Amino acid sequence: MPVFTLHEINKNPRLLPNISLGYRMYNSYSSEENTLQNYLWWLSGTDQLIPNYNCRERGKVVAVIGGATSALSVQMGSLLDLYHLPQITYGPFDPGLADKVQFPSLYQMAHKSSSLHRGIVRLLVYFQWNWIGLIVFDDLKGEEFLREMREEMKKNGVCVSYTEKIPLSDKKIRETAEAFKSRILISEVKVIVIHPETDSFTIMGLPSEFLFPTKKVWIATSHSDTTKRAWYSYGFTFHASLFFSHLTSPIPGFESLLRKVISPLLMRESFLQAHKPSSLKCSDQPDTPEQDLYLSNGSLKDLPFYPVDMTTSILGYNMYNALYAVAWALHEILMKRSEKRSLRNEESALPHSWQLHSYLKNTQFKNVVGEQVFVDENRRTEAHYAIMNYIYVNYYNDHLLYVGDFIPEAQLSEEFTICANVIVWNPWSSKVPSAVCSASCPAGFRKLPLEGKPPCCFSCSPCSEGEISSHMDAEQCKKCPEDEFPNEQRDRCLPKIVTFLDVNEPWGTAVTAVAILLSLLSALVLWVFVKFQDTPIVQANNRNLSYLLLTSLSSCFLCSLLFLGRPTPASCLLQQTVFAVVFTVAVSSILAKTIIVVLAFRVTGPGSRMRMFLHPRVPYCVVLICSGIQGLFCAIWLGTHPPFPEADTRSESRHIILTCNEGSAFAFYCVLGYMGFLALGSFTIAFLARNLPDAFNEAKFITFSMLVFCSVWVSFLPTYQSSKGKSVMIMEIFSILASSAGLLGCIFIPKCLVILLTSWENNTKQNKNQRSSRSKNSSSFKI
Repeated sequence: MPVFTLHEINKNPRLLPNISLGYRMYNSYSSEENTLQNYLWWLSGTDQLIPNYNCRERGKVVAVIGGATSALSVQMGSLLDLYHLPQITYGPFDPGLADKVQFPSLYQMAHKSSSLHRGIVRLLVYFQWNWIGLIVFDDLKGEEFLREMREEMKKNGVCVSYTEKIPLSDKKIRETAEAFKSRILISEVKVIVIHPETDSFTIMGLPSEFLFPTKKVWIATSHSDTTKRAWYSYGFTFHASLFFSHLTSPIPGFESLLRKVISPLLMRESFLQAHKPSSLKCSDQPDTPEQDLYLSNGSLKDLPFYPVDMTTSILGYNMYNALYAVAWALHEILMKRSEKRSLRNEESALPHSWQLHSYLKNTQFKNVVGEQVFVDENRRTEAHYAIMNYIYVNYYNDHLLYVGDFIPEAQLSEEFTICANVIVWNPWSSKVPSAVCSASCPAGFRKLPLEGKPPCCFSCSPCSEGEISSHMDAEQCKKCPEDEFPNEQRDRCLPKIVTFLDVNEPWGTAVTAVAILLSLLSALVLWVFVKFQDTPIVQANNRNLSYLLLTSLSSCFLCSLLFLGRPTPASCLLQQTVFAVVFTVAVSSILAKTIIVVLAFRVTGPGSRMRMFLHPRVPYCVVLICSGIQGLFCAIWLGTHPPFPEADTRSESRHIILTCNEGSAFAFYCVLGYMGFLALGSFTIAFLARNLPDAFNEAKFITFSMLVFCSVWVSFLPTYQSSKGKSVMIMEIFSILASSAGLLGCIFIPKCLVILLTSWENNTKQNKNQRSSRSKNSSSFKI
């Protein structure tokens, strides 16, 4: 490249007219000792190391072009800065070398590579690789690359399995190469990112026991090594590698020069065949059987690519620009001096090396391929990268395929392009390799972190009841809206079905039938009592109270029907209040009957003050007062927090149940508590009077009825609290029917059997005989 470039500069009449540039070429080494020795030989102009003395008779050195790596540039810069010699490096851009305080005489020609880590991570994310290895040089640039990669990978959910650092010295490389190569090649990690300066892949190609395909994907930040064909026997090891190579345009005439100088056989063995797609619209490209590449006579002629010139590497391209930068800086100096005409001879017109700095840092020009080149690092643009796929077929047949690019300065949607369908991965399968620590969690599951492991390593746990995850690798499951429920796979939400306790469903039909039958039975008992109202058993213990009790019981059975059907504001108001008032009337009627029974047998003396309570209006006053108090409770309830329709979305996972909310739980339990207080009073009084003598004594029947009533409602309270949805309404209906049926059965059914199955004449005569046998002091009352 220097020969070609200087020849092009010297024959350019518009650049340095009448002046020819020459060069001296020296090898650079990785060893600091050899590098320093070589530079001292060059500076002294002799084989003898004579610092600060130049034995060179001809030629004047104005600049040094060199530094393929940052380490070499630092070694050169420390020495050359003593002589104020400008050093123009053509290696990869290093932000540390841009410090003009530490390196005032050093200039870099490479484009900035501060976005390279973003491009690599974009590639990893595209192929869903989240478990990788990292290999870098053990220097500051390698540490900086590691830091940037880790930050970018953390943002995109990519984890590092291991990190290997390549030592810089040749001796340490040979000592540690086999060790870390063994760890890398036998590890389970399938994708390895390697950040070299120039020769890291050559290091990986050193003799090793791993002479078989390892099925690993290497992602490198340079393809310089591949153009040198350093691998040969290790081609399969590095098959399917992907390279982020700087996009460069071919320099006109350079390939023709190479073909003249280098024989075709040596050309084929020295450079890889490179191919570039006609466009990156991958879906429009025809499919090619990839297995043809691995036949003995396989070739790439059928691939949808055309050959392009890749002989100009990024190092050569930067060297080309560096030589032109020096030439243009010299040209500017000479033009300034020619205007002043202060010097007469040509030789003395050449400036000293230290004079070149002020012009070099401001030099800018457009090169032969049309790119604007700046020597000032602050004006340097980001590098554009071509993504290359290395394919190894056999010893004489390996290729680089242009499969994509990364343009950091482009729009976000256009900065990264990849033709995944044309990448040749391996000879065994066309499937994209997998590089994950844990298999993806399907929809319906969530990732469960593993203790002590990176975030990319996890287990999969099913979503909890009522939750879903609609995409793979969900971090958390989310709950469905209240009006929706998860499907069986728990990957999407389905709308809930609106339901209520309908008359047409089995429970509703059964409740309706039972309620109507019991109500009719109560009406039938009432008819029997009315028909046989003159019989002693009906007349005993106030038949009007019996009529009132039977009527209220019939209404109790029917009020259970208010709990059926779609809830409305009116039905919700009537459900609890009608039930409370009707039941209170029934219980207060029983309380009145119980009080009358006790008073009838306890008030024996004609002058007893208790006889005033045997007035016929007393039972009705008891019923009226007790029912009035309950009515007051209900009025307060309706006036403050009345019941209202409510959509219950939580009781059942797949249904929205329309129910009535009590409005105030305190008021509801107050109403129930008041009824319980009346029932408990009736039960206590009846229990104390159960052994009173009388042919038609109802105390025993009332005791049993109240025992059934209290048992039902005491069982209702805990069941009501633990029930949900329709079960709440069903339990309340059951309690209403069961307690009402208990009152009807225990108090009136025995009386009906006596009325219908016993001779009334005998019963009347027996009743008279029993009354005449009482003590003379006893008093008989018609109650």
